[in-house]
Amino acid sequence: MKLLTIAIPCYNSEPYMEKCIRSLLPGGDRVEIIIVDDGSQKDRTAQIADAYAKRYPDQVRAIHQENGGHGQAVTTGLNHATGLFFKVVDSDDWVNQAAYKKILDTLENLITGGEKIDMMVSNFVYEKEGAKHKKVMRYANAFPEGRVFTWSEMGSLHLGQYILMHSVIYRTKMLRECGLNLPAHTFYIDNIFVYHPLPYVKKLYYLDVNFYRYYIGREDQSVNEKVMISRVDQQLRVNRQMIDDYDLDDIRDKRLRKYMMSYLEIMMTVSSIMLIRSHTEENLQKKDELWAYLKKTRPAIYRKLRRRLMGQTMNLPGRGGRRISEIAYKISQQLYGFN
Repeated sequence: MKLLTIAIPCYNSEPYMEKCIRSLLPGGDRVEIIIVDDGSQKDRTAQIADAYAKRYPDQVRAIHQENGGHGQAVTTGLNHATGLFFKVVDSDDWVNQAAYKKILDTLENLITGGEKIDMMVSNFVYEKEGAKHKKVMRYANAFPEGRVFTWSEMGSLHLGQYILMHSVIYRTKMLRECGLNLPAHTFYIDNIFVYHPLPYVKKLYYLDVNFYRYYIGREDQSVNEKVMISRVDQQLRVNRQMIDDYDLDDIRDKRLRKYMMSYLEIMMTVSSIMLIRSHTEENLQKKDELWAYLKKTRPAIYRKLRRRLMGQTMNLPGRGGRRISEIAYKISQQLYGFN
């Protein structure tokens, strides 16, 4: 059995997937790399995946499937994983070698010492094209470092500091047993991938290393603002599924409940601002429908989010209110480096 399975969802990823794969190969025999070719047709993604699987048969597996979207590719990787732990690395991203070794050594030491963790968290770096200074998402202010801990021992994550798919390594068995459901043909499922398992995570471990390098800069990238607006219905699908997942008032641990509330607030904010920035009456109506859905489904959560700063900002009436919402969004972009 491998220590860690890393799934690489690939769709027409020829220009950059090899950089990603090469950064993961130094994991050696401890790591299983599953390249999931999600029905690529326009380039050599499938052939590249097969070439690496043939060259590194004890380390790399290539799986080909009909196009099902990012979520289906992640699910395929999870279904085929043999590692004790599971991570997703997108095909246009890569990892830092020194941090990679430290993570593997730490996971191995925890297993050898009989420690059972459900989630490991590490830092990630926004590798934004053209940016002189790379924004690093760190968690040292909120998580104890270098030891196993529980949610009750964590501090507060500040606004804009959130756990993404890039940050996490989950225990494979826990991930399979938590009822994770990633919709097909849908982008932005990484939010569900992180959010849904959180109440099942009992023991955590944080390593203060800049492991994951998150590339931002391609015009066709899913987090490009124009692309997000064009795919806003997929964003809304993810947002609604997160609303449906839990009545957050039922989450017993107050620190976990507070974080999940903040996460849902971020998702409501992103969905709302993309609908506002599309400048169409149809999408403005969808924004109102999203908040109405939250009000109907989770009335107590709706009231709490409406009272919070971003909830208030996203719901100011009229053109002036929408303008204020866009200004708040731009400030957030500068502070936190997303998009």
